[in-house]
Amino acid sequence: MKSETLEAVLKVRAEKRAAVLLTNMLSGDERLIEAADLASLQATDADLAEQIASALRSDKSRTLETDDGPVFLNVFNPALRMIIVGAVHIAQPLARMADLAGYAVTVVDPRRSFASVERFPGVSLSSEWPDDALADFGLDARTAVVTLTHDPKLDDPALEVALKSDAFYIGSLGSNRTHASRLERLSESGFDDQTMARIHGPVGLNIGAKSPAEIAVSILGQVTEALRKAS
Repeated sequence: MKSETLEAVLKVRAEKRAAVLLTNMLSGDERLIEAADLASLQATDADLAEQIASALRSDKSRTLETDDGPVFLNVFNPALRMIIVGAVHIAQPLARMADLAGYAVTVVDPRRSFASVERFPGVSLSSEWPDDALADFGLDARTAVVTLTHDPKLDDPALEVALKSDAFYIGSLGSNRTHASRLERLSESGFDDQTMARIHGPVGLNIGAKSPAEIAVSILGQVTEALRKAS
């Protein structure tokens, strides 16, 4: 890797931006393309743009055959993150499972008796109000947000921040009736139907889950589907 290319790669990684390094395996030519540049690349080379987007979505580097020879696509993605709002029973197995799946997990709950080290050993905890915490995190396209409190005072502000972000997944616990009420409140706050449709509610895949651990499985399955289904 050329020194100027290395500097560019280190910069995008430090700034947590997604990018792919293209290296022609015959000529050695290098080109770093960031995810933010894909829209403009689409206009000039739609096939290459889609190949790069697919590599980013799947987190898998690959070799692409081109007229100029084989080109290696080396993926540099920011770490996956999951922000769980509500240190409830479901959050305990979900935090552990998400960690095993490669997510940097943070549990947000201003109720310190819930968000305790004893209940969440080894998990990053935030006692800030959810909207403040999520705003500070800087939600990006590698972030999943799951709200579990059932309390509109905590869930709704978090959802409002998430809906204004690039988070790839937004899910909220509650029945169909609870979710309908939630959407009504968000609509009154100025969100349109298309934006609110980003919320997976009731959260999780419909697998008949009952226990906190089973519900956590259904949530992580749905998060994984959202992350990988288009790859």
